[in-house]
Parts: sequence; C-alpha cells; structure tokens
Amino acid sequence: MDQSLNNPSYEHKWQILAALAGVILTASLVFSSAAVVLPSIVREFNIDFDVGQWVLLSYTLAQTSIMPMVGRLGDMVGKRPIFLGGTIAFMITSILPGLAPTIELLLFFRVLQAVSAAFAITLNYGIVIENFPSSERGKALGAFGAIFAAGSIVGPMLAGALLETLSWRWIFFVGQPLSAISLVLAWRYLPKTRPTGRESFDWTGSFLLFAGLLALMLYLTFGDRVGFRSPVMLGLFAVSLLSIWQFVRNEARVQDPLVDLSLFRNAQFSVNLAIRIITNVAMGGLWFLFPFYLSNILQIEPLLAGMLLTTFWIWFGVAVLVSGTLSDRYGVRLITGVGLAILAFGCYTVSTLSAASTAADFVLRVAPVALGFGISHSPTNSAVMSSVPRARLGIASGTNTIGRFLGRTAGVAALGAVWASRVNAYAGPELSGAVTEAAAAPQIAALQDVAYAAMALVAITLALIAWETLHSRSAARQVPVSS
Repeated sequence: MDQSLNNPSYEHKWQILAALAGVILTASLVFSSAAVVLPSIVREFNIDFDVGQWVLLSYTLAQTSIMPMVGRLGDMVGKRPIFLGGTIAFMITSILPGLAPTIELLLFFRVLQAVSAAFAITLNYGIVIENFPSSERGKALGAFGAIFAAGSIVGPMLAGALLETLSWRWIFFVGQPLSAISLVLAWRYLPKTRPTGRESFDWTGSFLLFAGLLALMLYLTFGDRVGFRSPVMLGLFAVSLLSIWQFVRNEARVQDPLVDLSLFRNAQFSVNLAIRIITNVAMGGLWFLFPFYLSNILQIEPLLAGMLLTTFWIWFGVAVLVSGTLSDRYGVRLITGVGLAILAFGCYTVSTLSAASTAADFVLRVAPVALGFGISHSPTNSAVMSSVPRARLGIASGTNTIGRFLGRTAGVAALGAVWASRVNAYAGPELSGAVTEAAAAPQIAALQDVAYAAMALVAITLALIAWETLHSRSAARQVPVSS
C-alpha cells in the first residue's frame, strides 16, 4: 500500500488533473491526426498502402501490449516516477517520427513513441481516483473524457492545416508544449507516494500476457483482410488462447501476480469492465463503417465527411462531461443505465439511415450513439476504478485501458466482417469486385444488420447492469447489522 494514502490530501487535485490533461491531449492529437496524414506519408516514402497502415497499427499494437506491465509497475514503484519518466520519454520519442528519413525508421520510432505513451497514460485513471474524493470522481473522469474528445476533434483539423502549410512531420512536434506543461505540473503537485511492501515483478506472466495480447490484436487486425479461417490467422488465435490460458494459470499460483485475479470476483469491477468492453465493440464497429456510408452511399466529399464525423466527438465530449457530474450526484448505476438505453436507441436510429438521407439526417441519427456512449463512459470508468483497493489501482487502470483498446479493435474486426459478409449475401453473384464497390442497397442493408447486432450487444450490457444492481442489493441485505 502507498504511504500517506490512508489520509490523502485533495488540495491540488485540479492541478494534478491539468498535468494529466496535457499528456492525454497530446496523445489524442497525435493519434487522431496520424490517420489524416497517412496518405502523405505513403506518397513521400513511395510505399504500398498496406505498409503505410503500419504507421497506425504499430502504435496501437505496441501500446496495448505493454499496458499491463506498466499498470503493475505503477503499483510496485509508485505512479509519480512512472508518469514523470513516461512523460519525458513521450516528449523525446514524439519528435523522432517527424525526423525519420526512411519508412523503416518511422515505424521503429512509432513503436518507441507507443511504449513511452503507455508509461505516460496507463496510470492516469488510477491517479485520478487517488487524488479526488469519491464525491467528485465522476466529475474528474468526465473532464478527462472530454479532454480526450477535444483531442479527437482538434487533431484531424490541425493535421489538415499542417498539411496545407507545412508537412505531415509537424504533427509530431506540435504537442511538445502541452507535454512540457504536464511535466512541470506533475513534478510540482503529484504526491511523492511509494509502496511500503517489497513485491517482485512477474516476468513470466508479463511475457505470457504480452504474447497473448499481441497475437489477439494481430488476429483481430488482419483477420478480415487475410481471412479469419486462414492457417496463419488460426495459428495466431491459437497462440493467443494458449498464452492467455497459461497466463491465468501462472497468475493463480505466483505470490505477486501481474494481474490480481481476485479483482474479478468483485461484481462491480467485472460487470463494469465488461460493459466498457462491449460498448466499445459496438461503438468501434459503427464508427468504422460511418465513413464508408458517407463516401460510398451519400457521395459526400472527404472534407465535409470529416466535419460530419467530428460532430460525433462533440456530442461525446458534452455527454461525458455532464455524465460525470450526474453520476456523482445520482449514482453510477442509474446514469450508466440511462446512457446504455440511449446508446441502444442510437443503434436503432443508425439502422434507419438510407440512400435518401441527408448530411443533417446522419448527424441527428448518429447523435444518440455518441450521447449514449459518452453518458455511460464516465460512470463505468468510475465504478471500475472505485471497486479496487488503492494498492491495485495501477493494475485496474491498465486493465481498464486495455479493455477500451481491445473492445474497439474487436468491434472493427467483428462488425466489419459482419458487414462485409452481409453485403456479399445481399449483393449475390452480381458482385464481382470488393464489397465497397457494391450497389447502395446491399451496403445499406448490411449497415442495418450491423446496427441491429450492435443493439443486441448493448442489450447485453443493460442486462449486466440490472444484474449487478440486484446483486449489490441482495448482498447489502445479507450483511448483518451490528448491535
């Protein structure tokens, strides 16, 4: 357990949140703008698009795979040194991709940037929980989500402006002032707390989880393109299952596990983590298909399409900011349930999109998806992080973040595959080319099927939150009242 955490001081809570905000805003800006400048990178290095995609994939795969180890290290050595060291490394490695003379070095530098970003952002949820009283955690996590949304909104527009005036390389330079501010604030205000116990690092568990997550991410990322049933993809899936199975066995018997499996016996932790993963699957799949609808069906120009997609993050940012405050006042279960219900309704409104829809129709029908996802985001975050002991906040923070990444990746892979298969089914033998070249009717019908599948996933989350509510009430009734 961390020293001085039994009676924590919340005097500098907002300065600490500002320190975290600078790094998360920088990471969000870089992540969201990288996709916009990818065509320019492909042209400059004269490479195939499949190679260029690794500018994005290498970052995601490296960051997600390293997060569990960062979470555990945070609980072992303290969150302050991990955050400070990660922020410094992130500032340095974020410059390197902009200086890369070859595509090989660019990809290598992106991996270094992703690893340092993992050290800078993985523990942020845990830091918020430690430094805010329980009555204000929802508000703080809501502000945190709004900052991420702001980066997702500004990033693509900033990338477009830099492409017009300078070059793609500048997207890796512009965030340094924000990271520098984070470093100064964190050095000044982040508490100097350290764990009192001596715990060993689980190297075997780290290797097994790294191998399992990496194999799973590769399977989900490339399965749709190569074929989920191809020998290579089935091999990756088998490696993932075997590694994760061995990881669970290892964690059950080691003294200081990388992931404390006992956390999953807590219904609040397990249910809300499951809700975060499932909602990210639904949202990730729909978000992946929206650009295809705007481009292929409505024939909207890329600039306008980007502006329409930006409205999603505006809705999300407003919702996540408000829901955090509401969850502090009315409780996480009620606000989560309201958000999930709105998200389910949003899946239905997406299913009503057609070839005759306008840009305004798209914005209005997508709005409930963004609002519902945003409203449920902060309270589920708060519920996951508030359900664990302070000594395990690092593990919980890493697990929470991994759930978001894996959910979105699985959503793109699974719901993208559903869409492609349904387009083929609706188009029939007349379709000779790629599914994106099919007529409007099959593509729309397939999008409707994906929306219904997403709605079914959200229905599962509603059932989970109902079960967790009944379970907690039953447990409360069983607690004997002391005389």
